[in-house]
Amino acid sequence: MAAPHLLDRILGTRHPTLLVLAICLAAFLPGFFSLPPSDRDEARFAQATKQMLETGDFVAIRFGDVARNKKPVGIHWAQAASVSVAEGLGLATRTSIWPYRIPSLLGAMLAALATLWFGRGIFGPRAALLAALALPVSVVVVVEAHIAKTDAALLGVIAVMMGLFAQAYLRPAAFGAPCAAGFWAALGAGALLKGPVAPMVAGLAALVLYVLDRRAKRPRDWLAALRPAWGLPLALLIVLPWAVLIWIATDGAFFADAIGGDLGGKVAGADEAHGGPPGYHLLLVSLTLFPLGLVVLRAIPGTWAARTEPAVRFLLAWIIPTWIVFELLPTKLPHYVSVTFPAVLMLTSAWLLDPARREPPRWLARVSAVLWFAALAILAALALAVPIAARSFTWGSPLVLAAAGLLAWVGWGALRRKDLATLAAAGLILSPVVTGALLQGVLPRAEALWIAPRVVAALDAHWAATGGRPPADERPFATAGFHEPSLVFLAGTDTRLVANGQEAAQHLAERPRGVALVRERYQAAFMAEAARLGIGVRAVGTVAGLNYSRGQRLTLVLYARD
Repeated sequence: MAAPHLLDRILGTRHPTLLVLAICLAAFLPGFFSLPPSDRDEARFAQATKQMLETGDFVAIRFGDVARNKKPVGIHWAQAASVSVAEGLGLATRTSIWPYRIPSLLGAMLAALATLWFGRGIFGPRAALLAALALPVSVVVVVEAHIAKTDAALLGVIAVMMGLFAQAYLRPAAFGAPCAAGFWAALGAGALLKGPVAPMVAGLAALVLYVLDRRAKRPRDWLAALRPAWGLPLALLIVLPWAVLIWIATDGAFFADAIGGDLGGKVAGADEAHGGPPGYHLLLVSLTLFPLGLVVLRAIPGTWAARTEPAVRFLLAWIIPTWIVFELLPTKLPHYVSVTFPAVLMLTSAWLLDPARREPPRWLARVSAVLWFAALAILAALALAVPIAARSFTWGSPLVLAAAGLLAWVGWGALRRKDLATLAAAGLILSPVVTGALLQGVLPRAEALWIAPRVVAALDAHWAATGGRPPADERPFATAGFHEPSLVFLAGTDTRLVANGQEAAQHLAERPRGVALVRERYQAAFMAEAARLGIGVRAVGTVAGLNYSRGQRLTLVLYARD
C-alpha cells in the first residue's frame, strides 16, 4: 500500500483549526514586531489613530493639522483599542507600531478561520482546510497582515459575511435569524472599515445570483432567509451613528472629500500614480496568491465548466463581478481583489482535490508555470535587491535564497510529473520560510530604508544631552525635504512640515531650543537665511538613506542653535 501523500497527511489532521492558527502565526509573526512603521499608508493610519488617543476625539480623523477625509473610522477605533490595551499592560508605547497592526493580524486570521469554517459547508472539510491554509501564506495576505491599515481587517469581515451568505444560498431552510444578524452585522462592520467595498461585494453577488436564479426558474429562498427587512436597518445602525457625528463635526466635508476626492480620484484616474491596464490583477495572481497562484490559473477552465453547480455558482458570483470592477478601475493596487481570495482559493482547492478534474489546455499550463517561477524569482530577487540598495547584508538573504531554491527544485519536479499536490504541499511549507525570512531577516535590517527611526534617535540623543525635549506646544521640531508620515508618527504630532530651507532657518530663529531637519538640496538656502537672521547653527546629527517611497537617496542634517 502506497504511503499517504504529504498533502493528504496535512489535510488529514485531527485538529484543523489549530493547524490553521499555527500556519497563520508562522506566516504573520516574522517581522510583525521588528519592522518599523512603513510609508506611506501605514504611518498615515497609525498617526491618525495616535491623534485620536492624544486628543480624545474619536469622531474626526486627522493627520497633523489636516483632516483625513478618506476612509471611515472603523480601523481607527480598532487600532485605538489595541494600542490602549498594549499601553495599559506596559507592553508598548504610543509610538510602537506593532499594536496598531493587531487589527490587521486578527483580520487576516479571521479570514483564514472563516474560510475553514464556512468552506466545510461548501466543498467539504478537505477543500476547506486547503483553502484556509493557502490564504494566510499568500503573499498579499502576508503583507497586509503586517500593515496597520484597513485591508486585512476588511478581508476578515468579508470572509465572515460571504461565508454566512453562502449558507443562506445553499441551505436557506437551515439559515436562522442569528446567522442573518451575523451577515448584516458583518456588512455594517465592513462599511465602517472601508465604505462601499463590503456592500459592493455582497450586493453584486446578490444581484448576479438573483438574475441567474430567475432565468433558470430556481427558487430564491435565500433572499428571504437573509431577512433584509430588519437586517438592512441593523447594518445601518452600525454605521449611522458615526456618520451623523462626522457630518456634524465636518459640516459634511468628510463625505464630500471621501466620495468626490478619494473614491472619485480612483474612479476618474490612476490615484497617486497607482495605475494599470485591465487584466492587471489576473496577471499578478501568480504573485499575489503565491504559492498556489499556479493552481489558481489552471483551475479556471474546470471551474467554469462546473459553473451550474450551486456552490460553484455562488463562489463565482462572489468573485467575478467584484473582480471586474477592480479590473476596470483606473487605480489599481495588488491587494484590491483580495476580498475575493477566500472564494478563489475554495474553488481552486476543490478543483485540485477532485480526482476527475478537468485539466487546463497546454498553453495555460505553460503560461501558469512561467508566471509561477517568475513570482518565485521576484521574491528571491528581493533578498538580494534590498540589501544591495540598503548596503546591508544579513542572515535573511541566504535563507530566502535557499528556501526559494528548494521550492523551485521541488516545483520543477512536481510539474514534470504533473503532481500539483506536491507543489501545493511544498508551497504551504516553504513559502512562509521565504516571506518570513524577508520580513524578519532582510527588511528590518536594511537600515538605509528606515530613515525616520534614525532621525528620531538622533533627535532624542540631542535633547537628552541638552536638558530634555521642549514642550509639545512649542512645536520644537521642523523638517524640510523629508515629510514622510513615519517621521510624524515617530517624532510627534507637533512636528512641523516646512517647505524649504528658509522656513527651517526661521523655525530655529523663533525657537532657541528648536531643531530643524534639512535635506541636502536645501542646505545652501538654509545657511544663507540663518546668516541673514543673525543666528548661529550647528549640525547635531546626520542621517543618510534611501527614501523608498520616492526612490531617492538623500542626506538629512539635524541643526540646532549654537
